[in-house]
Order: sequence, then structure tokens, then C-alpha cells
Amino acid sequence: MGLKEQITEDMKAAMRAKDMGKLGTIRLLTAAMKQKEVDERVELTDAHVLAIIDKMVKQRKDSISQFEAGGRQDLADVEKAELAVLATYMPASLSDDEIKAEVQAAVAATGAAGPQDMGKVMGVLKPKLAGRADMTAVSALVKAALAS
Repeated sequence: MGLKEQITEDMKAAMRAKDMGKLGTIRLLTAAMKQKEVDERVELTDAHVLAIIDKMVKQRKDSISQFEAGGRQDLADVEKAELAVLATYMPASLSDDEIKAEVQAAVAATGAAGPQDMGKVMGVLKPKLAGRADMTAVSALVKAALAS
């Protein structure tokens, strides 16, 4: 079963269980998925769905930090609950050592020699690590690997 079908089944289960918090989050996710399908006229793959979920996770994290800075813990708690639901659909995160190994392999595979080759390396890494690693941290590791 694909990720899209899993999300649909989880939505049905949340309806049956009358779990309104989880149901609301899953409905937001399905709306974002449908929007992407309509806008781009494509059938979503698991990679597309993961990209959507990753974007929503980033939005939630940003909102949480903004709400906490503004003293709105009630709104931050709502965002944290949504983040917990979205996180269940993300693949397991890679450890720092696994990410470093992937970076080294990508640098070797592309034959990157310096900072000007960063785009090549990131192009190889992004599909492999999407949703499994923070791409900002990966970018910093690539920059460090190419600088030395």
C-alpha cells in the first residue's frame, strides 16, 4: 500500500474513532495532496507525498517557534499535535554518521572538487535524503566536505 492510500485509510479510521485532532490534520494533508494533483496535473507518488509532508512539518516547526516567542502556548500546542500526526508518515531519520557517509559517497560519485560543485552533490543527495534528513544540515556538511 502506498503512502497516499495509507493516509486515506488513517483518515477513515480517525473518522470512525471520532479523533477530531488527528482527523483535522489528515484532512489538511489530503487537501494539500489534492491541490498538488490539480495544480500540476500529476498522479502523486510516495516521493511527492513525502515532499508535501516535509513542507508541512517545516511550517509547523516554524509556527511553533513563532507562537512560543509570542507567548501563545495554546496555539503552539495545537501545532505540536499536528506535527506529531505528520511525523508518523515520515520515514525514519538518518543518524549523523549515516548522513556523513551519504555526503562522502555523493562527493566521490560526482567527482566534486570544490564549492562550485555543490549543486551537483546536492542534486544527488536530495532525492536520497528527502524526508530522512534536515537538508539545511546536509547542505552545511556538503559545504564543509567541499571546502577541505
